[in-house]
Amino acid sequence: MLEMRGIVKEFPGVRALDHVDLLVRAGEAHCLLGQNGAGKSTLIKILAGVHRPDEGTITFNGADYRPSSPLHALRAGFATIYQELDLVDGLSVAENILLGHEPARLGFSLRGRANAVARQVLARLGHPEIRPTTEVGRLSPAAKQIVSMARALSHEAKLIVMDEPSAALAHDEVANLFRIIRELTAQGVAVIYISHRLEEIREIGDRVTVLKDGRTVEVGLPARDTPTDRLVSLMTGRTVEYLFPPRASRPPGQEILRVEDLTGPGVSFSVREGEIVGLAGLVGSGRTEILEAVYGARRAAGRVYLHGRQVRPGEPHTMVRRGLGLAPEERKAQALLLDQSVTANITLGSLPGFARLGWLDRAREAEEARRLADLLAIRPPDPERPIKTLSGGNQQKAVLARWLVGNRRLLLLDEPTRGVDVGARAELYAVIRRLADQGIGVLLVSSEVPEVLGLSDRVLVMREGALIHQADAAELDEHAVLDMIMQGSLTP
Repeated sequence: MLEMRGIVKEFPGVRALDHVDLLVRAGEAHCLLGQNGAGKSTLIKILAGVHRPDEGTITFNGADYRPSSPLHALRAGFATIYQELDLVDGLSVAENILLGHEPARLGFSLRGRANAVARQVLARLGHPEIRPTTEVGRLSPAAKQIVSMARALSHEAKLIVMDEPSAALAHDEVANLFRIIRELTAQGVAVIYISHRLEEIREIGDRVTVLKDGRTVEVGLPARDTPTDRLVSLMTGRTVEYLFPPRASRPPGQEILRVEDLTGPGVSFSVREGEIVGLAGLVGSGRTEILEAVYGARRAAGRVYLHGRQVRPGEPHTMVRRGLGLAPEERKAQALLLDQSVTANITLGSLPGFARLGWLDRAREAEEARRLADLLAIRPPDPERPIKTLSGGNQQKAVLARWLVGNRRLLLLDEPTRGVDVGARAELYAVIRRLADQGIGVLLVSSEVPEVLGLSDRVLVMREGALIHQADAAELDEHAVLDMIMQGSLTP
């Protein structure tokens, strides 16, 4: 169905794609793998009509394909679900799903017809509870992801690209996503599936193409028969062990944070110096609300104590002064100044520390940003680039780097490895553990249970806004945690 040969794309100072090949058959789920910055997003944007290649040929359904715009690509039968969702918050669910091809008569939109079509597509996705008339800006990140998928399905596309579609989805929603992909491929639709979760590649993929540093290193490997360590080696150029850093050998220090009945009765716990506490639960279970309440970004009942003293969480800047840092779930909307440089985004939370007599010391600021960019391997290695030009995973690294500046005592990390490739994850795990070893407390939210268990010292299990279990991570396994969060079968 799709054949890309020798694709080259250059931007000022960087060759993003260097003679890349990609071959996709009708009716297959073709997985596209590579580290952040490998060129995946650029390749997809060429197919979607956002960028034009400098060299190379593309054929789609046997004909030359060179889309001049995203609308041209849609009309040709190519739809994309981006990792960074491109929905319009001020419009309704139905208006977003049918944006660009709204049903109309005599120049007037047929809202009733649009709502009916949207309702049908959402039911096909297994989410009839999402109302077509709801304003998209009021939806959760997971619901927005479903709306983005519904938009792609509404075009009756022949080829659909899904870029990290499971990142914001709960366990049962991922299973439903895979059901939809199997339905699409059975109908002859091709799916290009991008994910950093290698276990998903095994479950849903037919073949795999691997990119590294803007080049194709393998085309069309069998997804189920290629060993994981070979995929990792192809992506990174080295063997990455799936081992989390060892837990601290010494007991945690003094209590940094204690909350009592926060966001609801019974939600009480503490975080101590040098301790990583993980929050496990489904999307919507209340994990993010806890982090935002501690940080002062959300009003909540209950009591918060820092270093033994009760505090009234105020504005986030107040909590930053008290030594807290938050890496939020939605980095694009909540964490980044997209038009500013990587340096500006890294130092944003600590600008007073770079000031002398009221003037910003640009040299010191740039030096610290470069040190942290090197530490977290932010690519490209140019801290003065606008952060919007970086891949999603590298943007996430910059958000984490922001809270490595200054004297932080407690880090609140909401999905810190979302959109981050397997090699960079190992680096982030090591950084988080090193910070804990230095006495910093960490409160971590992750939708990946193995990540919570592997990185945390202690685990809190959430279900429907309630804290249902607390235990040392070493005492739990993935099946027990999944049983608790899916069924609530165990009690504290």
